[in-house]
Amino acid sequence: MNDGTITLPWLVIRQDDNGNRYRVGRYATRAEAQKIADSLDDRGHKQLYWVEQVGQNGQSGTSTAN
Repeated sequence: MNDGTITLPWLVIRQDDNGNRYRVGRYATRAEAQKIADSLDDRGHKQLYWVEQVGQNGQSGTSTAN
């Protein structure tokens, strides 16, 4: 984007024991999002964390499970 807006196309998603999914945060790079997902996953809770990329239409698409 060249309109001066900040693009945060990478999401960290959390899924709890009941299958509910929550967006933890949005990040500018996959590496940044993966670092956050890994640090949350390392806490040893039963939740599942992964990284997804938001597509051009605003929908999440590409995912990388931890």
